[in-house]
Amino acid sequence: MPKEIKDQIHTEKVGSAIYQLFDLASKEKSFIMLILGFTFLCAVVTPYPEIAMWVGFGLAGYSAIANDSIQTLGTFIASNSNRKWYVLWLYIGIIFVATVFYSWYMYNGDVSNQRLFTKGLEKAPESFVFLQLAAPVILLVLTRLRMPVSTTFLLLNAFTYKAGTIIKIVQKSMVGYMLSLSIGIVAWIIVSKLFSKFAKGKPGKFWMPLQWITSGTLWAVWIVQDAANIAIYLPRSLSVPQFIGFAGFIFFGLGLLFYLKGDKIQDIVNEKSGVKDVRAATVIDLVYALILFYFSKVSTVPMSTTWVFIGLLAGREIAIGLTKERAKRRQDTVVKAFKLMGKDLGKAMLGLLISLLLALAINQGVREEFINLF
Repeated sequence: MPKEIKDQIHTEKVGSAIYQLFDLASKEKSFIMLILGFTFLCAVVTPYPEIAMWVGFGLAGYSAIANDSIQTLGTFIASNSNRKWYVLWLYIGIIFVATVFYSWYMYNGDVSNQRLFTKGLEKAPESFVFLQLAAPVILLVLTRLRMPVSTTFLLLNAFTYKAGTIIKIVQKSMVGYMLSLSIGIVAWIIVSKLFSKFAKGKPGKFWMPLQWITSGTLWAVWIVQDAANIAIYLPRSLSVPQFIGFAGFIFFGLGLLFYLKGDKIQDIVNEKSGVKDVRAATVIDLVYALILFYFSKVSTVPMSTTWVFIGLLAGREIAIGLTKERAKRRQDTVVKAFKLMGKDLGKAMLGLLISLLLALAINQGVREEFINLF
């Protein structure tokens, strides 16, 4: 090919890339302005702990639930896309309020179900640094990029003063990923065989209420695990007005989430096979709820529910491929499943790396412990 033509093709590709970049910036102009505004707000309130803790909580509350909606609410939203958003919101919102109220009442004002009693997290912050307040803003950006980032890693690691706590959280999360991956493969192979025999055609009417019960249970178990990610900015024992502020803000934030139908991060679920089928959604939620319930009983050390979820979905996708009848289709589907698995895991690993860098940048004690460990 002549050099002139090569240069022309290269110039056209560069021009196209620049155009796409400016087009993306134009489409995301409002979001970029919002992020800049939040960043400025964090910088302004950092010296004022009483104000900063509520600003940090507010940002963490929406960003954490918006990101983690793919885990507990993603299949629920996908399989109920034909229903009014406010019906779904009221159902999920009431379960949230009831779950955190139980923890608040039983544990003397603690809404984290004792997850924040873990050594290294038990001290409520008396002052803040800018990066601690900006952590939820970073999470919002990663969510916009459709990254299933662990809010546990990103938010809790910004506050822990012990490297050992970070290591325990990572270890428990990785065990959760491997367990959910294995269970996902085995469970879906069994379920696929049962579905092929007994679940042909349209799902029966009983599947919808069963899915709502399963999704509600999963949501409650998830709150037990992940409420700590939101409450990390607040006192460990909330007064009545503080609890009302905490629960009320998240309740109405959930309303916005359902109004937006999960926003960008919902695509992580929608691209998986058959999640809009109420039967598939019910099975995914049931298995996920059982895994989270098991880990909630193992210890009160926080863990990344994101890693458990992407492991479960990866196992399911692999199982779907393995159950294909034709060898060619089976091979193609398994390869596609591993590609999706690698993409989700890669993004989750990037989130882990960012969270570790934040923890190292914020806390000198964590830096010194990591240096001594390695």
